[in-house]
Amino acid sequence: MNKSIVTNLLALIVLMVGWYWQQPIILSVGLFALSGALTNWLAVHMLFEKVPLLYGSGVILLRFEQFKAGIQQLVMQQFFSAENIQRFMQQQQQEHATPIDLQPVIEQADLSPAFDSLVNVVEQSSFGSMLGMFGGTEALMPLKQPFIDKLKAALTDIAHSDDFNQLVMAQLNKPEQTQGLQLQVQSIVEKRLQELTPELVKDIIQNIIRQHLGWLVVWGGVFGGLIGLIAALIQG
Repeated sequence: MNKSIVTNLLALIVLMVGWYWQQPIILSVGLFALSGALTNWLAVHMLFEKVPLLYGSGVILLRFEQFKAGIQQLVMQQFFSAENIQRFMQQQQQEHATPIDLQPVIEQADLSPAFDSLVNVVEQSSFGSMLGMFGGTEALMPLKQPFIDKLKAALTDIAHSDDFNQLVMAQLNKPEQTQGLQLQVQSIVEKRLQELTPELVKDIIQNIIRQHLGWLVVWGGVFGGLIGLIAALIQG
């Protein structure tokens, strides 16, 4: 059930009932509830989609490069630090034809900075001030673990791809280039992250947080209706 659609439909029904039966209080409740629900729905929509003439919309896509750079930095620090590269080389010397398995490293990696980067993007968007009405960034905390799980799955898919392993193994087979290995691996990671398109990032994030942020639409309708009720009673 889509909470946003249900909330907007209920608010519209209340509005139509108030208009049809000429009930000012019901009309005011429905009007304000629909206004609050629609406004919050539009704010959630604007996180993911570019809306013509609305500055700041499509923030996830607009900040994609910044977000991807954060992932790249995290991958290099967590997976391809000098210590990990040394361990990979020792493994390669012992098992010449065995592909490097990065999954244990990915599972142990702290991907919290990637989520923090996402939260920072949301805070700086037009949605940030509205989010403050519902507990600020704390309202996004329940999304942290699902987001990290999705990101780990995406990184694992990249690490298990044949061309990625071939590139890494080819570099590890060149001991004369050991000092520049980290830079070469960084280049590999950059190339692989090119597969992380804006649409893919949007889908990953959208599938995780759209359901949760649907409650903002619900509460927007509830608070809007209460404000409409108060306004009608004051005017009455």
